[in-house]
Amino acid sequence: MSWFGKAAGGAVGFFFGGPLGAICGAALGHAFVDKKSVSPQSPKTVTGKDETQALYFVTLFSILGKLSKIDGAVCQDEIEATENFMKEIRLNPDQRRFAIETFNEAKNSPYAIEDLATQFYKFNKHSPEILRSLLNLLFRIVAADGKEHPAEESALRGIKNIFQISEQEFTNLRRSFFDDFDRYYSRLECTPKSNNEEIKRNYRRLANDFHPDKIISKGLPEEFVNFATDQFQEIQEAYHKIRKHRNF
Repeated sequence: MSWFGKAAGGAVGFFFGGPLGAICGAALGHAFVDKKSVSPQSPKTVTGKDETQALYFVTLFSILGKLSKIDGAVCQDEIEATENFMKEIRLNPDQRRFAIETFNEAKNSPYAIEDLATQFYKFNKHSPEILRSLLNLLFRIVAADGKEHPAEESALRGIKNIFQISEQEFTNLRRSFFDDFDRYYSRLECTPKSNNEEIKRNYRRLANDFHPDKIISKGLPEEFVNFATDQFQEIQEAYHKIRKHRNF
């Protein structure tokens, strides 16, 4: 991250302005009270590329900070997912400190996720690939715990609207990270409120009804046998997914 030394020197944040600039400046102040550990560079050397990269970094960790308490309380799963992501991209200690301060500063700031997304969009509205990349990365981190919280989905959908990403693209992206458990429950004629015993009971009944051997033994046409085989496979998949999700 070639921009990082310039950010640590207080150069990059001033170019942002708005909510992200405020968050960036405050995070830098907290992270580098003693700036001897970094090598700040002259503000004159800041380039458009530096600004783009820094804005992406600050926006990502700012939105993750807001998402961590989207339901009114800090979500430990989101914090752990963010920690794991920082390890994955191999931030050095100074970069990690800055990311954490950005996360915390945004989390406790008065700015809404929409404010942050809107500012990011204004800088990148002519670069849809950057907008898609950020939304994809947000989905990836949010989905790291394997759970989908309605408030998170709603927030990401709001970002999608600001970024002017189509509903179909958003749906496809969401499905690539989350299994649609509603359809699994429906396939077993249950709901998410059904208890484990009801799910098991329905699975056994449906699996028996659509078992290919049973259908064949009744002498039904081949087309129906093929249909029943597909149904049986869907029933098996639904039961496997729900069992794994509920750990029973």
